[in-house]
Amino acid sequence: MTEHDAYIILNQIEGIGPVRVRALCSALGSPVDVLSASEEALSAVRGIGPRVAAGIAGWKNQVDVGREEDGARKWNARIVTLVDDGYPEPLKTLYDPPLCLYMWGEWRPADAQALAVVGTRRLSHYGAAQTERLSHQAAKAGFTIVSGLARGADTLAHQAALKAGGRTLAVLGGALDKLYPAENRELAQEIARQGAVLSEFPLGRAPDRTTFPYRNRIVSGLSKGVLVTEAGLESGAMNTAAQALDQGRSVLAVPGRVDMEGARGPHRLIQQGARLVEDLSDILREFEFLFPPVERARVLGEQDVRQQLTLSAEEEQVVRALWADAELDVDVLIRRTGWSSAKLMTLTMQLEMKRIIRRLPGRRIALMEEIRRWEQPVSADATRVN
Repeated sequence: MTEHDAYIILNQIEGIGPVRVRALCSALGSPVDVLSASEEALSAVRGIGPRVAAGIAGWKNQVDVGREEDGARKWNARIVTLVDDGYPEPLKTLYDPPLCLYMWGEWRPADAQALAVVGTRRLSHYGAAQTERLSHQAAKAGFTIVSGLARGADTLAHQAALKAGGRTLAVLGGALDKLYPAENRELAQEIARQGAVLSEFPLGRAPDRTTFPYRNRIVSGLSKGVLVTEAGLESGAMNTAAQALDQGRSVLAVPGRVDMEGARGPHRLIQQGARLVEDLSDILREFEFLFPPVERARVLGEQDVRQQLTLSAEEEQVVRALWADAELDVDVLIRRTGWSSAKLMTLTMQLEMKRIIRRLPGRRIALMEEIRRWEQPVSADATRVN
């Protein structure tokens, strides 16, 4: 028996996980030694009771390594353990690294430069736009985008990375053969071609409320940092952010409207010291060690807002009203444009998503600095090209 085989076996035994396996190996030797130890010797290890010891000692009656690996191959996947080439290096630094990963696709060393993008399954229009925009920009900049393949923010993050021609990693909350949600099967196939779909769970393990926190630690563990775009306070995205802090990763958050439930999570993180993210430049500043000044300037140049952008006549009127001032109070802007409060709110939301304006404290609005560097406002009848 090899250590590769031993890790696959230990991963399938009920009642033990990475922390207990490490304790067992520390006391008894290698994973192979653990599986050949007597029930008495296993029980003597701190944290291993009689029931768990009996499960380990009787592994031959419940686990077949060859059958498990054959099953993984049927899903075009392979099982990569802690001792194998191809096991993601960032995960080896964790307190509780997964014993093995069912890998559909390929993890590459360049994927160590990864950004996790997570959020609620029930995104607002604003949250969806920010998730898609920032994921696309980060993928274009060279980050591998990591998420959990769930509905909502996860799905949009993966799709945006694929559209950008970048790499993306999806970490499942259940086994490969129990992929959830089922409607993302086609998306998973695309991800496997342009990254990898990963799970630490043995075949047949369906996702449930207990499995997703385990999944979340891998999402954060694979990444340099976690970006939360929209999430409630008691959400899986917030759990992922907490895991990132425990692992020494960065946490970033996108601000939202104060009256939106999905903004409460990001706002709490910002209050606790997370980096506030409005655009790609904020992400790059968080990871300056990855992007020297010259490289950062090149990346930001590629993401300049002056790429084919057209404003409606109504949007242009708002921009022109802001042009002469650094910032304006909403009430002043209403008087200058003649729009109703409701109408102006709609227009400013549209302009915010196009990265033309930004909201400031005290109901004030300002043009983005990139826009103010233009020689004149964008014409409603023409396309401005960088």
